[in-house]
Amino acid sequence: MDIKKFVLGQLENNVYLITDENTKKAVLIDAAQYSDEILKYVSDNGIKVEYILLTHGHFDHIAGLNELKAALKAKAVINENDLTISNNLNEFTRLFGVPDAEVPQYEMFVNDNDVINVGNMVIKVIFTPGHTQGGVCYMIDDKLFSGDTLFKDTVGRTDLFGGSLEKLSASVKDKLFKLDDNITVYPGHGPITTIGYEKKNNEILRY
Repeated sequence: MDIKKFVLGQLENNVYLITDENTKKAVLIDAAQYSDEILKYVSDNGIKVEYILLTHGHFDHIAGLNELKAALKAKAVINENDLTISNNLNEFTRLFGVPDAEVPQYEMFVNDNDVINVGNMVIKVIFTPGHTQGGVCYMIDDKLFSGDTLFKDTVGRTDLFGGSLEKLSASVKDKLFKLDDNITVYPGHGPITTIGYEKKNNEILRY
């Protein structure tokens, strides 16, 4: 498995391309904006992106989805509970003072414990509401792609529509902190971390 990170958009989102090196089949996690860099990397390395997996529906994670989906000929995947914020993403772009974006379209919806197979990769869906109503994480082997649910030392904000500190705390403590300490966490913003580190240091422990 190869992981390539692209930092995109005004909010410096981490977008991850995860490729099964044996089959060259891949997934893209989140779609902050259209990126020639991603398309060139995919083309240069003979990669076929099967799915674009959305961790949640906030504008900074989905603004480039339709363009990337068309260019990569990939299917877009999200939890259905985040359709409301996805369909109204420009309420958020205006709130943050960034340009409007096209409302995304999705081919597939996922729920807790769903499994997606891409090449030899087995991708497990973990439903983690709190930052949004439909937030999910994706786990591949010992790698967790946490979106805005879990960051190094902190967690996603809960003051926007659909956010709930109580639900986010439960998602992190009751689901993510039950995972093995050695799992590497790849968040939607900022540096990578581990489950073990966050179980000792994350601010969510105060709640």
